[in-house]
Amino acid sequence: MLNALVTGGAGFIGSHLVKRLIKEGAKVTVLDKLTYCGNMDNLKSIEPNSRFRFIKGDICDSNLLQTIFKDEEFNIIYHLAAESHVDRSISKPADFLATNIDGTYNLLQSSLDYFKSLNDEKKKLFKFIHVSTDEVFGELGETGYFTEKSPYKPNSPYSASKAASDHLARAWNTTYGLPTIITNCSNNYGPNQYPEKLIPLAILNATSGKNIGIYGDGKNVRDWIYVEDHCEGLLRAGLKGKAGYTYLFGGNAEKTNNEVIEVLCQELDSRFPTIEHSKLVRYIEDRKGHDFRYAIDDTETVRQLGLYRSHSFEDGMSKTINWYLDNDAWIKRAIEQRQEY
Repeated sequence: MLNALVTGGAGFIGSHLVKRLIKEGAKVTVLDKLTYCGNMDNLKSIEPNSRFRFIKGDICDSNLLQTIFKDEEFNIIYHLAAESHVDRSISKPADFLATNIDGTYNLLQSSLDYFKSLNDEKKKLFKFIHVSTDEVFGELGETGYFTEKSPYKPNSPYSASKAASDHLARAWNTTYGLPTIITNCSNNYGPNQYPEKLIPLAILNATSGKNIGIYGDGKNVRDWIYVEDHCEGLLRAGLKGKAGYTYLFGGNAEKTNNEVIEVLCQELDSRFPTIEHSKLVRYIEDRKGHDFRYAIDDTETVRQLGLYRSHSFEDGMSKTINWYLDNDAWIKRAIEQRQEY
């Protein structure tokens, strides 16, 4: 049975992964600092459960990490705790360096100390999954794709801090023999994503009659993956992945920001036909260092782990919009939590 430690497990992707692991029969310990983007409501559906434990804490606290590793016999670590919003990284880069670099170092070192204490049989079962982003590879032109061999060229404080953490994970494998795996994913979307990212913010603004802001001319391209598909990939990386390898998870759904908002508006128009939601779109000053295009070639990952995607972009958007329309209380509490934080 998997006995997993999931850092950042109360966040958007982390909470979906925790629920997927619990469904699989795993025992899960969540470590989360509960900043504004970490929300216990995201884990409400699995409590109480004898296979689930929550610890409020910071991965920068090395003493806490040592205590946690003494309490459990983990055979897999999923490291998702991170500062992740590009706009915030531009205004407050120090927060990103502390969590994404120093925090990752602390977790790797604590994991290594624990790994060394295991017998040979248990060492063979242990894995450290470092969950990262395709933004570490920089930007693409109109053609081409990111692969496992793409060079690193981060362009924002966020992506630079994640690139540094990737390098740490790789170094702890090569130098110390810690069985790390790095995963890089494209843009996630889905239920209970904090409304500062494009899709949830656009949904909330549109349904409130507010303007839908799009950076620049809206022609920047992202590959979108439904969060449950990403978590299926992460589960497979934990079960089938090989130490020292990198796996890329993409949605096979390249869209300009204009196209994303067009799909969203059409979906909302079908639900609220008296409103033409596209008229709410406003183009705003472009983000600093805004990468033009990201896109993932996951051929090698699919070959090794199997196809992990089961949602088209349109199906995923429909599910996402339905969730936000049905969860006013979650949205209110999430916003209040950010104000308190």
